[in-house]
Amino acid sequence: MEVTFLGTGTSQGVPIIGCSCAVCRSVDYRDKRLRVSVHLQVQGKSIVIDSGPDFRQQALREHIHHLDALVFTHEHKDHTGGLDDIRAYNFRQQQDMPLHAEPRVLEQLKQEYAYIFSEHKYPGIPQVQLHPILSETDSFWVEGVEFQPIRALHYKLPVLGFRVGAFTYITDANYLSPETLERMRGSEVIVLNALRHEQHISHFTLQEAVDILEDLAPRRAYLTHISHQLGRHREVEAELPSFIRLAYDGLRVTV
Repeated sequence: MEVTFLGTGTSQGVPIIGCSCAVCRSVDYRDKRLRVSVHLQVQGKSIVIDSGPDFRQQALREHIHHLDALVFTHEHKDHTGGLDDIRAYNFRQQQDMPLHAEPRVLEQLKQEYAYIFSEHKYPGIPQVQLHPILSETDSFWVEGVEFQPIRALHYKLPVLGFRVGAFTYITDANYLSPETLERMRGSEVIVLNALRHEQHISHFTLQEAVDILEDLAPRRAYLTHISHQLGRHREVEAELPSFIRLAYDGLRVTV
């Protein structure tokens, strides 16, 4: 499996509009973070987890010419705001795009993209197939690829992470139950969100994420959903345990 980090930033991205902090002024390409998303190339399939507002830009940058399915962690706009851009794949592939998400998330998509689901459809709108994720414990299949849902809490909002083989991906979380941690254990590669150093109502801090990863002890771990408040990439990464790295936009990892 090849995993490409399409975006590793928080909901506002980095740099933030109007901010003149050292991170937002940084010339290091690793400090330029689009909204969070990953692309999986596995078993001959091309699958994206979350299509945020930067999806078009990310797909062009990484030359994603074919897309078999979209999987959503939750309904927040920084994870769903690029859904309209699947039209290019509809045209190119001449088929509907499968969307996998919990029923609550699919209902939110129906509200925010009402024109996609209207009875009388305007020509050229995105064409989708809805696939509800009905269990937070039972595996489901995305174009023949097995996904295991991983339940997390984003403040009080239940969200999903996913385990695909030896790869586990969790973003937008600030609580993982003991049962969830056991489902993650044994992963070779874990991706976990780490927003900043200071406590946050709905995201793990850097230290909280490091503590979880040191307990789970994967071979490699990457931090994502990073705010400008965390600090500059090179300075933060230098202080991390050797098996934990900061993800950055465009990073490719083989699992």
